Amino acid sequence: MTPNKPLWSGRIEGGLAPEAWEFLHSLPHDRFLWPYDIDGTVAHVKALTSAALLSKTEGTKLTRELRAMKDHPELVDDADEDVHSAIERVLTERLGDVGAKVHTGRSRNDQVATAMRLWTKEQLTAARTAVASLVSVLADRATEHADTLAPGYTHMQRAQPIALGHWLCAHAWSFVRDIERFDLALANTDVSPLGAGALATSTFDIDPQVAAAELGFVRTFDNSMDAVSDRDFLVDGSDACTMALTHLSRLAEEIVLWSTTEFAFVVLPDAYATGSSMMPQKRNPDVAEVARGAPGIALGALTGLVTTLKGLPLAYDRDLQLDKQHVRDVFGTTIGAFRAMAGLVAGLTFDTERLASAASDPSLLATDEAERLVREGVPFRKAHEQVAGRIDELQAAGRPRNMPGGPSAKSIRAQVRRLRKIVQT
Repeated sequence: MTPNKPLWSGRIEGGLAPEAWEFLHSLPHDRFLWPYDIDGTVAHVKALTSAALLSKTEGTKLTRELRAMKDHPELVDDADEDVHSAIERVLTERLGDVGAKVHTGRSRNDQVATAMRLWTKEQLTAARTAVASLVSVLADRATEHADTLAPGYTHMQRAQPIALGHWLCAHAWSFVRDIERFDLALANTDVSPLGAGALATSTFDIDPQVAAAELGFVRTFDNSMDAVSDRDFLVDGSDACTMALTHLSRLAEEIVLWSTTEFAFVVLPDAYATGSSMMPQKRNPDVAEVARGAPGIALGALTGLVTTLKGLPLAYDRDLQLDKQHVRDVFGTTIGAFRAMAGLVAGLTFDTERLASAASDPSLLATDEAERLVREGVPFRKAHEQVAGRIDELQAAGRPRNMPGGPSAKSIRAQVRRLRKIVQT
């Protein structure tokens, strides 16, 4: 492949060695930024026009051409160094000197930072929506099973009787914390770096607020060096995805266990189960199993990204082009996993009789019995010892646990109302 003329070729005579070109060639990893980089360039053209660095006619021509290009990523040539140079090349080929003006007062450093933030904002919003959808499904199922008796576990041993709705709400609340993380990551991403230039803005009087408003950013950068080198927003997004998938893996693991013959608490819906190529009787929880393994992708990307960022001197360094290789799969995996799991949970059939039978084990009422003795004046430690000594003969009736946040039907319905309010905002 003969590379197209790089944007920096005015300073370096000759061309890169083939092995250097292949190593530095970032187009395979940043091609996906085409529509976001187009939007950023449209905003930059508006800022240039506002600063009288482009005539209104030139600005209109550039904007019209850019918008026509947006839906045609095939315009990128494999010989382009990156997606940014591809856009400038196409504009110059089509508009001549007018196209060659588009990079005035701009560097690829603030250009790529802007495109990455636009892409990340979109991904964070989609991930948040996917998580909120699962919370809504869990809330619906919790309402349906607010009175369904089920065993609660600690150390994977039967511990206390609960309502199935309480278990469903417990998972939902962990995902609410994930929604909060996505909201925080989105706020940290919502900063426009356009106008920062290579690291020290430019000598042109270009107002960063113009481009920021055009792109829908809440605010502009505070420091141009920080603006072009900051990738914290990618770390925040990857961290939010990692925690969300970690929580999802817990739910997935319990569905895997509960769908086994040994537990048999749930039956998987046909549309979310698979069979075996060899064993005709199998009904496999593959959706839950893949969701259970998904945190590895996000954690690997998070670790790789932080390692890439560690120790980088200000301002921009070419190491930063590797950020895309770390984060691209993270959001797709997160969004896909939550959408699939929402469908799975919505279609689960719970064996309420088997759940009730497991929850009716008299030993699960030991804590209730110990607390009954405490009400009669027995110190808790002595009550604990007395009950522990006669577990086999324990037949006492349990007492309702109506505390806020507890497993009673009243508490579950209150939790559901709060969950629904959160996901609707």
